[in-house]
Amino acid sequence: MPTSSVGKVGGNAGLEARATAGVTLLEMIVVVAIIGLMVGISYPSISSGLDSIRMSSATGSVASFLNAAVTHAQRRQQPVELVISFKDHALYLYSTEPGYEKELKLPDGILIEAVLPDEDQVHGDDRRFMLMPGGAVPGIGIQLMNTRDGHRVVRLDPMTGYPRVEAATAR
Repeated sequence: MPTSSVGKVGGNAGLEARATAGVTLLEMIVVVAIIGLMVGISYPSISSGLDSIRMSSATGSVASFLNAAVTHAQRRQQPVELVISFKDHALYLYSTEPGYEKELKLPDGILIEAVLPDEDQVHGDDRRFMLMPGGAVPGIGIQLMNTRDGHRVVRLDPMTGYPRVEAATAR
């Protein structure tokens, strides 16, 4: 009788072990189909959650940017120009202080939908505001929109000078 490599004696012992060990192609297809189904079901909620996080991050960044503009004008006693660019999806700050230029680019999928108050201005043109030291803060709002039609407004309160974030409806 031949001896197998593990020390067992038998004629068909090696063949039986080889035939039952392993995964068949059908079993592998079923597992891949189940994984694909789970990914397909969970993808919309995951991508929606990412869009929500991106929107929340963008509104927080815009609020911080506006707060930095007001703070710079008041503490440095220098005028600050705020430029809101629709085509670049960005906000810019310029001051008379040499070298003071700041830029905030919005993340992919976040757009500037409107700048409030919505005056008789062609949509797509840059909006410019001056923040004067010791002067009243302009009561502006920047309405943002994401790819899933979510809307938020970051408003600069003219009384306190602090920005606040609000939920908004589509324009």
